[in-house]
Formats: sequence, C-alpha cells, structure tokens
Amino acid sequence: MSAGTGDRGELFVDGTGGGRTDGVAAGRTRRSAAGVGRAPAGGGAAVMFSDGVPSHSPAAASGAPAASTGVPAEGTRSTALPRARTGPPRRGSRREKKSWPKIAQRIVPDDLQPEVLRLELTELGDAFRAYQRRPEPDLAVLAELHDRKARAFALWADATDDASLREEADRAVAAARTTREMDANRRGVPVGGEGPVIERLLTRGQGVHARTVLEHVRVGSPLPGAEARLAVLMLTLRAARAGTGNVTGQDLGGWLQGDAERVLRELVDVGWLLLPEDVTADDALTSRAEEPAQVTVPSLLAGAPRPFFFGKVTRARLSGWAQKVVGDRKLRKKKAGAATRLLAVYTAAHSGPGGCLGGGGEDAGLALDEVTQFCGLRPEEVAEHAGLLTAAGWLEEEADIADGRLRGRLAERVLPLSGLL
Repeated sequence: MSAGTGDRGELFVDGTGGGRTDGVAAGRTRRSAAGVGRAPAGGGAAVMFSDGVPSHSPAAASGAPAASTGVPAEGTRSTALPRARTGPPRRGSRREKKSWPKIAQRIVPDDLQPEVLRLELTELGDAFRAYQRRPEPDLAVLAELHDRKARAFALWADATDDASLREEADRAVAAARTTREMDANRRGVPVGGEGPVIERLLTRGQGVHARTVLEHVRVGSPLPGAEARLAVLMLTLRAARAGTGNVTGQDLGGWLQGDAERVLRELVDVGWLLLPEDVTADDALTSRAEEPAQVTVPSLLAGAPRPFFFGKVTRARLSGWAQKVVGDRKLRKKKAGAATRLLAVYTAAHSGPGGCLGGGGEDAGLALDEVTQFCGLRPEEVAEHAGLLTAAGWLEEEADIADGRLRGRLAERVLPLSGLL
C-alpha cells in the first residue's frame, strides 16, 4: 500500500505499508485533539450540544460564532447550515385599535365642541353600558340617564345641525317619561311625584296574582256561604304552592270566629279539604304555632292541573296581604262578618293606585254580579255591607250601586293594600 498527500495536505493510504497507515491514524488523532470535527458519515443528523448548537457546525467546533467570510476552518469541510433570511418587517401588520367613545351606536368626535358636551356624551355612553351590567334594574336611575341623554343630544344637534340627533333627543324624552310611568306603576306612586309616597304591600305583578286567586275562589268554591268562601280563600293561599299548608287554631278562629269548627267539617265532608288521619277539626282548632295542623287541598296537589304559577315569596306575600285585610283592626272593632271581610278583600284587590274601584276612574266600578258571587251575597245585600266598610273607614264614602256596578274609592289608610289595577 502507498500513501501520499492530497491537495489539502491530507494523508492517503494505498493499502500497503502499515507504518504510513499508522501515521494517518496518528494524524487523525492529532486533529481530533485539536478540536477539528468531521461531518457525520452518510449525512446523518448531528448530535446537539448542551448549548443547542449542532455538533457539525463551525460554531460548535471552535466555541465561537462562525466567521462571516464563508471560508471553512483548516482541516474541515464546509458543513455550515444556510442562514435564515432576514429582511425588512412586513407591511400591513396589525395596527393598534383606537377605542372611540360611543353612545347609542354613534361615535363621539374628538374635536366636538364645546368640550363639556364631548365629555358628557362620553360619560353617558359609559353610564348606559354600566347600567346594562347591573344585576337588578332600577327604573329611577334609567329615567335619569334618559333625561341626560335627551339634553346632551339636543345640544349635539344644535352644534352640528344634524336632524337625526334631534330625533334621538326626542326619543330619549319619550323613553324617560315611559320609564317613570313604569316605575310609578310598579311602586304604586302617583306619576309626577304628586301626593305622598305610599309603601305598597303588593307589587303590580303580585296584584295580578291576587286577582287570579280571587277568581279561582269565586268560580270554584265548593260551598256557597260567605264563611266557607272566606275559609276557602285563606286555605287556598296557604296551600297554593304544593297543595299543603299549615294553620293554627288562632288562624281559624280569627278568620271564622264561632263558625270555624262547622266550616272545617263541611269542607272535609265535601272532600275539598283533607286533615291527617289522627287530626280532627277540634284538634286543628286547638293547634298552636309550635305544632300547627297540616291541611291538604287535593285540587292544588302537584298531580292536579296548576291554577296558579307563582313562587314561594309571592305566595307568602299574598297570604300576608289577605291576612292584613281580614284582620284589619277597624273591621274587627265593627265586628264585621265573613261577607263584609270578603267584600273588603275584593275591593282592595280590584282598585287602582289612587283607590278607585275598577282602576279606570270613578265611573269604572266593579261588576255587581261578580262581587255578589265572590262574597256569597245577594245583590240587594251589597249596599248594606258596603256601608259597613264605609263606617269602618275602609271606603272613603258611600258606595254607589247603580247600573249593575259597584263604584267607590278606598280610604287613604287602605291605599297600601291596593291591588294596583
């Protein structure tokens, strides 16, 4: 075997002469010790150093970045990877979006004058958005926002001579008025703030539910007498949600006075009311608040068609409202009977915020035939019981019974109990 040197000063071996071959091996050893690496055989993947630089790159061999001349180090082959191309930044990159102040889907111009108007419009837009995030509505607050919007848009229309802004201001005026009317109706306060603020026991929606219960009793009472109808009303309110409710002897005695035991037995006998097997009517009349008697109204149980659709809070509010009417102190002093108390309940439920029966003004009134059926009275008896209500300060003046209508007005002391027709 013969050996020689190539054009790069490398030794080659011709297969003879072991000495020269040994010299080649020694040369390889010296180059390895000097840190000169070789590309992997067959073009395989390079081994990665701990600093992440490929083992066959010039930077890895020398421990420093490769020279920019592109000339490989002595004794090595050029194995540098192509460098990533660099160029100017791409045009059309995402621009930062500017947040423009807006109100009612309109952008508030930066140069709008006067400055105080621009600030008011910006703050109003934020205020409306904050109101929409409120967990509960406040119609009084919303009406004030509409007032501010009407004033601001009117000034904006004057400043820009824009007719559409004037129309927006007019709509805001109407929205403020409507919102205040809704708030007044909900709270039973006269529109415009005239007169004293009255704390109502029922909301307008609860008044609707109260009339639904009264209508259910009017057409569905199992017995015709006033005492039975009063018991049916009060027990229906106790059992309205699930068909069962609790009563005490004090409750029954307050509603029915001396007729309580008889009425209970009659309601049980006709199957409208159920008592527990070990409880008699007398036991129910002696039950105390610590151990009330549980009663069941089968027609109101879960399996039967539901006549009412309200929650437990409304049920409790309606029951408390009826209890206040039936147990009114002045009615007790006048020893008002069941029919008079039923008439008090019916007139309260069917009155407007101002107390007028029927809710449509003094001439509206209530249908006399419906009043008599609910109260268990004859038409000619209504005037007598209405007179008792006037004497007890329940009605403001003598009721008018003409043309088949009962007309009158609740006394001022009774207005908190109005059903807000």
